Amino acid sequence: MTTTLFPYEEVKIKIQSAECITILSHLNPDADAIGTALGIYTLLKKDKTKRVEVVNGSKALPLHLDFLPGFDKIKHQIEYANSLIISCDCGSIDRLGFDLDGRDIINIDHHRSNTQYGNINVVIPDHASSSQVAFALFKKLYIIDADTAACFYTALLSDTRYFTTTSVNKEVFDVAHALVDAGAKPDVIAYNFTQRRPLSSLRILEKALNSLTLHEEAKVAVLRVTKEDIEATGAAVPDMEGIVDYARSLVTVRIALFAMELDEGIRISLRSKSVDLSQVASAFGGGGHKVAAGFIMKESGLQESIDRILEKIKELGLV
Repeated sequence: MTTTLFPYEEVKIKIQSAECITILSHLNPDADAIGTALGIYTLLKKDKTKRVEVVNGSKALPLHLDFLPGFDKIKHQIEYANSLIISCDCGSIDRLGFDLDGRDIINIDHHRSNTQYGNINVVIPDHASSSQVAFALFKKLYIIDADTAACFYTALLSDTRYFTTTSVNKEVFDVAHALVDAGAKPDVIAYNFTQRRPLSSLRILEKALNSLTLHEEAKVAVLRVTKEDIEATGAAVPDMEGIVDYARSLVTVRIALFAMELDEGIRISLRSKSVDLSQVASAFGGGGHKVAAGFIMKESGLQESIDRILEKIKELGLV
């Protein structure tokens, strides 16, 4: 196993020697996962000597990303046997949703909780998005064209919440600048993020906001949606992306929790303004970043799951 910052030559040799390549992103993908995967796909598909596919195991994808080059090429099953795997934005191999036993994997990510499951791990926790990691790696190996730049910029915009998170620094803006120079169109990408929300996303947001409760002297905010809420609004998981940020935006709140009751369990999103949430996430088998983490709880119901997390936050003295 190789774990280095930017193993350019190793990645180049691995890609050159592969006849088939499968680019994967994590289940229930966000824009960073999809944008990073499609950015790499648009680069590698130009080599007509190779078969390249882009795959995600979830059937419900964020439809507002359908403007990205290659979005219509995303498959939901791996078709190539023994292909080289390039995983994007995924902290653990189980979240890719496929049996990858025996396959070579190039693991591209920026989550500190990444389990280093690849043969080659390009994991840079200090980077703001997985697309920033991919850009730093692939710009040395290929010419970044407009299609790839659009995908990487979209991912960067999303994971920095429009360049507002604590991960934003001069280097992030330098990367954004380089991607715009390469052909990414900030106005088009911003339009697709802010002006194309489905009605179901607003309806489920209303349900979530109506559920708001405050705890620990209003330092912790909790939002929730039930299976019935999701069914009544026609919402899918991608429609609920970003709801947790509404709770975090309250002036007194230090930690925000959003709980979704899904068939596979209670999906939890945690956000904070400065509190390190990694201990909470790890306690429940999850991962992510210090101020943004998530996990699924399968052993308890909606309210019990929320209560257990609130108790853990209190136990750890985070508020």
